[in-house]
Amino acid sequence: MRKLTHDEIASKRLAKDSLPQANRIPVVVIVDNVRSLYNVGSIFRTSDGAMIEKLILTGFTPYPPRKEIEKTALGATESIPWEYYRSPLEVVSQYKTQGYKIVCLEQTDASIPYYSLSQDHFPLCLIIGNEITGVSKALIELCDAAIDIPMFGIKQSLNVGVAYGIALFELCKIWRERNVNA
Repeated sequence: MRKLTHDEIASKRLAKDSLPQANRIPVVVIVDNVRSLYNVGSIFRTSDGAMIEKLILTGFTPYPPRKEIEKTALGATESIPWEYYRSPLEVVSQYKTQGYKIVCLEQTDASIPYYSLSQDHFPLCLIIGNEITGVSKALIELCDAAIDIPMFGIKQSLNVGVAYGIALFELCKIWRERNVNA
């Protein structure tokens, strides 16, 4: 085993000019009231790694152009379609009307483990929330399901960017299994 060189890794990447035709996973992510610019940058970079359909920033979530976002996004603000809306409620309703399943990443009395979603949940709109208060009650009420990540230590939650990465790549796995087996 040997570590790949930068050139070997780069040769496997999509070219910027091929982004409009990219095979994106049918997941739209709503980022509501995430306060840290570095978390937002990390969310952009993770979104690029999974090649999601769209990232929607809402509430007081900061949005590009900001050098702090770019520091962790490493250019992903250019590869992931994104929009900003003050209120997430209308956006969620719009996607629900379009047939998307609305799922929040939050600990609720009805949450299921993040790996329990099925292929029937796609297309999917995933909502992630504030670092301290999580997803708002108003948004939870609009959701078809809530997923959470089982915690085994003394802490009750993960950083929003870390939790998002775990959940998103499980969604990628579910989606890719669907398309491989179809």
